[in-house]
Amino acid sequence: MSSKCKCGCGAAEQDTGFQSPLKAVNFLRAHAHGKGQVVSVAWEREGGNVYRYDLEIPRRIDPVAMPGVAHLVERIVKFVLWSAGGWKLYLSGPDEIVKPIAKAYTKKGARAFDYGFFNDLYGRPIEVEILPLRKMPVTKEREVLVKNNVNGNRIGFDLGASDFKISALKRGKVVFSKEFPWDPRPQSDPDYHYEKLSAGLEEAAAALGGKVDAIGGSSAGTFVGKKLGVASLIRGVKEKNPSKYEIAQNLFARVEDEWQCPFEVFNDGDVTALAGAITMKRTGILGVAMGSSEAVGYINQKGALTGRISELAFAPVDLNPNSGMCEWSRDFGVGAMYFSQQAVDFLARRYGMKFPKTMKLPERLKVVQAAMEKHEEIALKIYLMIGRYLANAAAWYREFYDYSNLMILGRVTSGFGGDVILNTARMGLEALDPALAEQIDIFMPDEKARRLGQSVAAAQIPELK
Repeated sequence: MSSKCKCGCGAAEQDTGFQSPLKAVNFLRAHAHGKGQVVSVAWEREGGNVYRYDLEIPRRIDPVAMPGVAHLVERIVKFVLWSAGGWKLYLSGPDEIVKPIAKAYTKKGARAFDYGFFNDLYGRPIEVEILPLRKMPVTKEREVLVKNNVNGNRIGFDLGASDFKISALKRGKVVFSKEFPWDPRPQSDPDYHYEKLSAGLEEAAAALGGKVDAIGGSSAGTFVGKKLGVASLIRGVKEKNPSKYEIAQNLFARVEDEWQCPFEVFNDGDVTALAGAITMKRTGILGVAMGSSEAVGYINQKGALTGRISELAFAPVDLNPNSGMCEWSRDFGVGAMYFSQQAVDFLARRYGMKFPKTMKLPERLKVVQAAMEKHEEIALKIYLMIGRYLANAAAWYREFYDYSNLMILGRVTSGFGGDVILNTARMGLEALDPALAEQIDIFMPDEKARRLGQSVAAAQIPELK
């Protein structure tokens, strides 16, 4: 990246010390000349699903440069984990690189937060195995092909933190749509969640004359198959009634057992990407929602959901150890600090804006958005920088996701600032890699996609038997 680029994409390096991991990857590849050694990373998750990433590096690395290479590989290992998910890590490569990483993924290691999160998610501790390259597992992922199913009587639901929405479709036509208020987070009894959702489904079923052929769902939180993993919706059960936590995690299994029809549920990020795929008739979509955090969903080039967790809020996008630190994970350079309200706040304060200490992030965003509507310089700098970050991330994400459409949405993209992010990212990607810019369309969903809604999109996922 050149800081002299007219679009200013290089200002991400110049202004904030941004260090592109892709730039480092490409440097190593170029110096390996196709004759180097391979560092291989693979994470295995539920059902024998595996995602593997290989990086070719030079056979001989200067000892002075080795810490930088090891740091890059460690960031890649973490990215793959938060992209695909996993309970077992396979590594292959020089001992100087892979052994410290193996030590980091322990209860008291450098990646203790990640270790604890995925221990909670899968109900088992992370395991690490160092193997010769020839014995490394290959990528294998479950695919649920989405064909925009509109046949039969269908119900779709979308579970949020303060309300949930249910829609009923008869041969593709919406005949019922309603938002139901609820307060799931503090609830200690898993029957609360089950009974609230069941009551909503019964109301939707009544609008279909009592005949339901399929149910599809969207929910906040991480998933292991159809089982809720770490999710704020059931946090109260875990904290106040841990003996019933597994019942709460199996909410959707209970619903599926009751209704006895084709049933699918995915995280809300994936269903958001699905809504874009349905309305715009595209595949290969990576959806990035910039809200209170960064939420991501993925539809592959076949038009299928893959079951990846895609929690890219915790996935590294910047190698700079002095970049913003995520308050929850206590790690630096991760997506939440670049594509969310947290990013807006961090940049606003860096550029001199001041907020009352008691002001919450959504209100701070509104202040910045109001300044942007007045074309104030500081606000413009914030949105330009997020656009530059996004240009770099678009290329970096392509290392791990086979996509051709990058859909951005969320509160941060509202108003004039969203247009600045979009146009800056497009120009920045063109400056970084013109060939890649030809392959990736960065866009915001149109009004039709917004109107579709996640509950309606979710209803179209299950295949009728």
